[in-house]
Amino acid sequence: MTKNTPFNGISRRQFISKAMPACSVACFGAGHLLAWRPAEAKAVFQEEKHKFDNELQRKLTVKQFYATQYREFIQLAKALEKEMGKDKLIEFLKKATQERMLKMAQNHAKNSTDNSFKTYVSTFRPPRYKDVLTHVVVEDTDTAFELKVTECIWAKTFLDAKAGDIGYAHVCFGDYTWAEGFNPQIKMVRNKTLMQGDELCNHRYIWTG
Repeated sequence: MTKNTPFNGISRRQFISKAMPACSVACFGAGHLLAWRPAEAKAVFQEEKHKFDNELQRKLTVKQFYATQYREFIQLAKALEKEMGKDKLIEFLKKATQERMLKMAQNHAKNSTDNSFKTYVSTFRPPRYKDVLTHVVVEDTDTAFELKVTECIWAKTFLDAKAGDIGYAHVCFGDYTWAEGFNPQIKMVRNKTLMQGDELCNHRYIWTG
């Protein structure tokens, strides 16, 4: 018997919930539990955690979280740029982004009720993304859906690190693949992005079916 799985591979908590009916715990089991020493009772109701599972004490803002999340990636990308040159790096990142976002789009479609235009654009309606985007819907029909984004945490993160070109290749470029990967009849049209220094992002999705 191991320390954490004493009952043929299941934990104490699982043993109580599976092997003892709820009424037995309520009627007479509780009396026995109260008679246990505190350490024994704690062992039943609290699984031991590894130190790596402890929660971090520091609380982060959204901005701090994304800056931390992408810091090492940006540093690595800049180092690769010195070795490969900017053009090759951007080309490589765009290709990797397309592959990553295609898988994401396919999983999105698989886990959705359907892969219709209506289902896809519902992903972007406020208050979705309210903590990471400032955006409004400027068109919403059966065949066209357009967002105006005036603030974006991804753009801020990469621009603050003076890596807007890397951010565009790694984040923004994948938006096209996400739309078409969800449903080939959905096309995204966009000619402005915050990541590239414009005043807004004008994401427009069109149903071509």
